[in-house]
Formats: sequence, C-alpha cells, structure tokens
Amino acid sequence: MDGDVISVERVIPAAAPAIFDLLADPAKHPVIDGSGTVVEAKSDAPARLALGSKFGMSMKIGLAYSMVSTVVEYEENRRIAWQSRPPGRMGRITAGRIWRYELEPVDGGGTRVRESWDVSQDKQRRLLKLGPIPGQHRTQMEKTLERIEEILTAS
Repeated sequence: MDGDVISVERVIPAAAPAIFDLLADPAKHPVIDGSGTVVEAKSDAPARLALGSKFGMSMKIGLAYSMVSTVVEYEENRRIAWQSRPPGRMGRITAGRIWRYELEPVDGGGTRVRESWDVSQDKQRRLLKLGPIPGQHRTQMEKTLERIEEILTAS
C-alpha cells in the first residue's frame, strides 16, 4: 500500500441527499457494510450523525467486539467521516483509522460516491499497510458502495 489512504468510487444513480441519509444514520451501517463485520449500532447512538457525534457499534470478526466512532468531518450531503477506536483505555493507545465518504453530483444524474480508508492517524498504521489488509478493505468498500446502490435503486 502506497500512502495512507485507499479509496474506491462508484457512480450511484441516486441523489446525494438520499445517499447521505443512509450514511448519517448509524442504524443503517450494518445494512450497507460490505465487510460483514458491523453487527448493530449501540442503543445510545444518535438517530442522525453530525460533526462531533459519537456512536458505538457492535462488531464481529470471529469474536464479538465494540468500536466507538467520532464524526470528524461533516458537510451535509457532501462529506462525512468518522474515526474509529476500541472503547476505553485501548482506544487511547490503539487504532484511529478514518472512514470517509465524499459525494459529488454528476452530470446526467446520480452521484459519485468515494469511500476512503485513511490510516494516516492510526497508531497501527505500519501494521495495517502490510500484507492482504489493504486489498481486503478495497474489496469490502466496493461491496459497501454496491450495497448502497442496491438499497437506493430497489423498486
């Protein structure tokens, strides 16, 4: 992996506000997640994310675990990003990757959606950039964008 960011993009035949509504609702994250690791939003998650919002997620990769995310970038209908860490003490010394979504209307209709996995602030950056992890994340992000399209274009 060169650099600290992997991005994928897809033109989705839906308006940016509809896509943003999915992304800004933590309860919808398990539905759109292409990795299969997001189980459910914690009960105290806000109904709609805003800059500075914190929300917890129940996760599972073999074993169950939790993550707490903070919205670090927010521009309504254009950009949203959250930084994820384990809760408690572990969160202060590990992790810090950022998941970012950028939306750009395209001529002729639809929206270009770019999802990025940014490890520039992650305390495990060097480890995460090795081996199959970057490629796995790329594939999972492509699946996430595919799911978003399926949800928004289902009749």
